Amino acid sequence: MQLNKLFAVSLLSVAIMGCASGGGTEEGTSSTETVVEESQTQAVPESPDVDVVTEEQVQAQAENPLLKQTLVYFGYDRAEIRPEFKDVLNAHAEYLVANPQARIVLEGHCDERGTVEYNLALGERRANIVKRYLIVQGANPRQLESVSFGEERPAMVGSNDSSWAKNRRTEIKYQAR
Repeated sequence: MQLNKLFAVSLLSVAIMGCASGGGTEEGTSSTETVVEESQTQAVPESPDVDVVTEEQVQAQAENPLLKQTLVYFGYDRAEIRPEFKDVLNAHAEYLVANPQARIVLEGHCDERGTVEYNLALGERRANIVKRYLIVQGANPRQLESVSFGEERPAMVGSNDSSWAKNRRTEIKYQAR
């Protein structure tokens, strides 16, 4: 019970800090505003909805550490897979081919810039490009589900380049069987 209250207070604090706005422009930002902005950048707790690690996955991760990487990051306003993530996706595709009972959800995410509608569409494009890549590598389409959260589930709260970069992603989440 005490832990739930602590979590609720922490979540409320993050929400309040996320709503704070600086009135200056990029050039007119003072050093104290920069410090406040950097201190407002906080990690958001992951949602426990889907991500499940089975014994087979633990063994597979031991054999191929790339399977531990479940995040694919994207450039600003982009939905192309960057070369540095192809080995990671190849490892997940190999796992899916070898384990036809495995299922994953690909969650597309965006940073806070742009309209809600635009970000939902961009998040969907990001999840679908990863899905298409996995299918081309041999994964069965029935093993894959894609969903977009747009800007609604940030990995980092903050309005700066480092936070935005962490929020432009597709998460690979294995489902319980």
